Amino acid sequence: MRLFDRTAQADTPGEPATAPSLAAALPRRSAWPLALALVLLLAAVLLGAAVGPAGIPLDAVVRIIVSRISGADLASGLPRQWQDIVWEIRLPRVILAGLVGASLALAGATYQAIFRNPLADPYLIGVAAGAGLGAAIAVVAGWDFSFYQMSPLTIMTFAGALAAAGVSYLIARVGRTVPVTTLLLAGVAIGSLASSATSYLIISSGDKGLEIYSWILGGFNDSSWDRMWLLVPYLLPAAVLVLAHGRILNVMQLDEEQAQQLGVNVERVKLLLIGVATLATAVAVSVAGVIGFVGLIVPHLVRLAWGPDHRQLLPLSMVLGAVFLILADVPARTIDAPSEIPVGIVTAICGTPFFLFLLRLRQRAVF
Repeated sequence: MRLFDRTAQADTPGEPATAPSLAAALPRRSAWPLALALVLLLAAVLLGAAVGPAGIPLDAVVRIIVSRISGADLASGLPRQWQDIVWEIRLPRVILAGLVGASLALAGATYQAIFRNPLADPYLIGVAAGAGLGAAIAVVAGWDFSFYQMSPLTIMTFAGALAAAGVSYLIARVGRTVPVTTLLLAGVAIGSLASSATSYLIISSGDKGLEIYSWILGGFNDSSWDRMWLLVPYLLPAAVLVLAHGRILNVMQLDEEQAQQLGVNVERVKLLLIGVATLATAVAVSVAGVIGFVGLIVPHLVRLAWGPDHRQLLPLSMVLGAVFLILADVPARTIDAPSEIPVGIVTAICGTPFFLFLLRLRQRAVF
């Protein structure tokens, strides 16, 4: 990916690119893409709250939400059942789906920047496999306790995801550096081991195997306001930290050695951002299961549409990741009502053709 060709031409031959020339090589940021994305997000939230087995008019949804937030009596005359459905069932689910989508898209964009590979996704270093193993252990063990409103399933998936990523990092670390290729290979190995252990537990656990498999495919059928608040304390700091490094990530797209010459502590930035992105992914997986392709296709679409400037790419990926997952959850809960389709199946149906399209593009670029 030749992000800074104009920079290389502008600088003196043999000299590294400078920070001002890097800034000049990128197009000026515009506010309208983010404004458009926020409008799409609002529309997706309202659509997600209105559509379902019990259809509720869009104007009624708006009146219910505004009256609950502002305290004004705008929902008078509406059926009480509609108010309960929108505020207690659908809106927490829609917001949770949006937060999970934003987390996965942010993590995917971060991984793609760190690894300088547009095909990287949030599960690259074993997070998904570790979370799946943690969930399988929790289900098979049949534990029954809670910790700060977290169930054993949530706790074990979170711990499994972090453990897999941590082991991959420790294996790959050489002194004070972490070679990217070694980290990826370690992630593949740890992920394969965890997936094999999960498969064994599914096969040997009888009826509980279906529960494990359903969780692995992801979904929001047990959404609530309390479950939503489990994600917020992790997503907000993660978003602030990653967004603050947008300019540095632009510099790191050149080369690690050139980035160091420009004053970037590459290893520290890699460790910080990989850790933050992994934490955001682990929390998202712990509350919603393994939902694929969100962190892969959304950042890549943003990059194709609005360019590689991470100062704009990162916030757009978050907002559009939320939009994508909210909209994917609508058919997941309506196509086979009153039953639900795991939302991971919907994202896979959308994501697989796009992934194959990306592979084809990369193949043409190489040859």
